[in-house]
Amino acid sequence: MKKPIIGLTTYPASATHGWHTPVLYVEAVLRAGGVPMMLSGQCPDCAGDWLAALDGVVLIGGGDINPAEFGSAGHETIYNLSPERDAMELALMQALLEQPKPVLAICRGMQILNTALGGTLHVHLPDVVGESVLHRAPPRDPIQHSIKVAADSELAKVIGTEVSTASWHHQAIDQLGCGLKAVAWAPDGVIEAVELEGRDDVLAVQWHPEITAAADVGQQQMFDWLVTQAQK
Repeated sequence: MKKPIIGLTTYPASATHGWHTPVLYVEAVLRAGGVPMMLSGQCPDCAGDWLAALDGVVLIGGGDINPAEFGSAGHETIYNLSPERDAMELALMQALLEQPKPVLAICRGMQILNTALGGTLHVHLPDVVGESVLHRAPPRDPIQHSIKVAADSELAKVIGTEVSTASWHHQAIDQLGCGLKAVAWAPDGVIEAVELEGRDDVLAVQWHPEITAAADVGQQQMFDWLVTQAQK
């Protein structure tokens, strides 16, 4: 059987390197049996052509989305804005909604899905829910915390209903986008995962499964799920 080709979105280029995807995402797709292909953020008009070649997509984490994309004001903690990346990923998500392919959306990726469907984000979580649960460690590092997953969700079939996750974000969903439903929550009530009504091939999580996937079978199973969906 042909191995499915899995597109991975990318971090913006810098003075020292081009558009790039952290290796942990690539390794997780390889372990799952997929063929990773990186998608450059310099090409917002490429989405349709990409989907003609791809069998599935991972929208990876990264810097913040420009708050103007979801009708909000800025905040002093917003970082790593990239108009090119925003444009490409929003166009790609719109194409994925119109030309369905399996999707695993991670952290920023979940926020892109929510924004594309008209939802909004909390621009800085500590201002809203405090810090009884840390969603990233100071100054800006990953941290573990538990989540609860709705028992009747597709996600629960993949990872179970109580999971420890690697969290690395300071923003999260406020108002849900059209057709999305929350299916997992942190102890402070922050939405940690969503699913799209009518689509059993879309999973979106606020945490970073790629960080612990090499050692945690449950986190790797999300990438396995994507590759299995892509083979159908």
